[in-house]
Amino acid sequence: MTAPGPPVPPPRGPLSARLARFAGLAGAVLLTVAGYLGGALPDAPLGATPVSIWRTPDGPATLICWLAGTALLVGAWWSLRGGTPSTRWAYVTAGVWALPLLVAPPLGSRDVYSYACQGWTYAHGVDPYAVGVAAAGCPWLDTVAPIWRDTPAPYGPVFVLLAALAVTLGGGLTGTVVLLRVIAVAGLLLAAICLPGLARAAGVPTRRAAWLALAAPLVGVHLIAGAHNDAVMLGLLLGGMLVAIRRPGWPAALLLAGALLGLAVTVKASAVVVVPFAALAAVRGRHTVRALLRDGGWLGGGLLGAVLVTSAVSGLGFGWVGGLTHSGDSEQWTSPPTAVGFVVDYAGALVGRDPQAVPVVRAVALLLLAGVLVVLWWRAWRALRGLNDARRAARAARAVGVEGARVEDARVDGAWVEVARVDGARVEVACPRVVLHGAALALVATVVLSPVFHPWYATWPLALLALTAVRTTWFVLPVAVAAFLTLPDGTNLARFTKAPGALAMTALLLTVVLLVLRTTHRPGPTRRS
Repeated sequence: MTAPGPPVPPPRGPLSARLARFAGLAGAVLLTVAGYLGGALPDAPLGATPVSIWRTPDGPATLICWLAGTALLVGAWWSLRGGTPSTRWAYVTAGVWALPLLVAPPLGSRDVYSYACQGWTYAHGVDPYAVGVAAAGCPWLDTVAPIWRDTPAPYGPVFVLLAALAVTLGGGLTGTVVLLRVIAVAGLLLAAICLPGLARAAGVPTRRAAWLALAAPLVGVHLIAGAHNDAVMLGLLLGGMLVAIRRPGWPAALLLAGALLGLAVTVKASAVVVVPFAALAAVRGRHTVRALLRDGGWLGGGLLGAVLVTSAVSGLGFGWVGGLTHSGDSEQWTSPPTAVGFVVDYAGALVGRDPQAVPVVRAVALLLLAGVLVVLWWRAWRALRGLNDARRAARAARAVGVEGARVEDARVDGAWVEVARVDGARVEVACPRVVLHGAALALVATVVLSPVFHPWYATWPLALLALTAVRTTWFVLPVAVAAFLTLPDGTNLARFTKAPGALAMTALLLTVVLLVLRTTHRPGPTRRS
C-alpha cells in the first residue's frame, strides 16, 4: 500500500499542454538564434552592456529574440507547474525543448571557457589550484571573463579531471566546449533517470516532479547550453540519494550511495549539505542513534573513500579545498547577504562612514547557514524518530490480527506526510519524503545565504523541492525571475542595477523573514479527514 503524496492540482487539458509545448519550443529556438547573433561566442567582446549590445548591428535582434524566447520558455513552464498530462509527456517535451539548445553556442555565461582553461592547465602539468589560468598560459585566455583569469579553480578534482579529459579528446577550444556540454548533458540524463524512483519513494506524481526539474528554463539555458558543471553535481547527488533511499541498511548499496555523493562533492562542494540527510535515509527500520551510526557509517565510508581516491588519483591532494575561498570574489546584489552588506555601506556613506560591511555580513550569513543546517537536520531527525511509534503500532496491530489503518496527516518541514498509526506501509513512504524535503531546504538555505548567487545556482534545490513541496509558487517564481538575470553573451544585469537591486533584495528578505516569523507563531494545521 502506498501513501499518497502532497495534493497536486489536476493536469492541464491536451489543448493547453499542446500550446505550452509549442510555445516553449518556439522560445528555445529564439534563444538559440539569439545565441548565434550575440551569445557567449569565443570572439564576443567582453564587458558589454545592454546599451552597447543594442548599438551593434545585430543588437536589437539579439535582445528581442532573447527576451521573447525567455518569456515564452518561462511562460510555458509556469503554465504546467501543477503537472503535465503524463510522465512520458513531460520527458518528451523537456527533450524537445533541449534540442535547439544542444546546438546553440554557450549561453548566459562564459564559465565553460574557464572550465576549458582549467582543464588545459591540469592537462599540461600545472596545478589549477595553485595558479590562475592566466599564469598557466592557457591559449584560450581571451575567452575567459577577466574576473576568473587570475583565480585558482574553485571546483573539486573530479571536475578538473573531466575538464582535462575534454581538453585532451577535444583537440581545440570548440571540441573541448562540445565535450563539456556532453558531460553536462550526461549529468542531466542521470538526474532524469533517478527522478521516477525518487518520486515513487516520496509518494508524488512523477509527471510534476519531472516537469519542474527538467523543463525549467534555467536547466536548458545554463545547464545544457551553458554546460555548467552543476548538472554533473545534481546527477550524482540524486543518484546517491536514490540508492540510499531504495537500499537502506545494505552495506554495499550504502557504500555506493556514499561514493556517488562523494563524487558530487568533488565536483562542487555545495553538495556536502545533503550528506547528513542522506545518512538519515540510509537507516533501515527504527531511527535510533545506534542505527544512524551503523548505517550512516557505511555511507560516510563510501563518501570518504571517493574523496580520498579522487584527490589521490588527480595528484592534487586537497588543494581544491583552498580554491573554494575564491568563489566569493564576485559581489552582486543577487546574493542576499551581499545585498544587505551593500545597503549597510550605503547607509554608512550617508553619514560619512565606510563600514565595509559586505565581508562582515557574508561571514555572519555563513555562521547563520551552519545553524540553519543543524536545525533542519534536527527537525528531520525528530520527525523520523516520531515515525518509530507508528512502526511499533503497526507491529502490535499485526500481532493481534487487526486489519486496516488509521492515518493522520502531519506537516513536516512544510511538506504533508501521512503517518500511519497501524499500517506500517505508509510509514515507509513518509520517511523518504521527510529526508528529501530536509535536503531540499538545506540546499535552499545554502543558495540564499551563500556570498555569491548566479542564476544556475537556483537549480540546486529545484529537483528535491519538486519531489516534496506541497505548494510550488514559492520556489517556481524565483526560478522564473532568475531566468531573466543574464543576457545571451553572459552579461549579468545585476551589474547595472547594484543600488536598486540591493535595496529591493533587502526589502524582500525582511518581508520573507517577517512572514516566516508570523507563520511559525500560528497554530498548526487542522487535521484533514
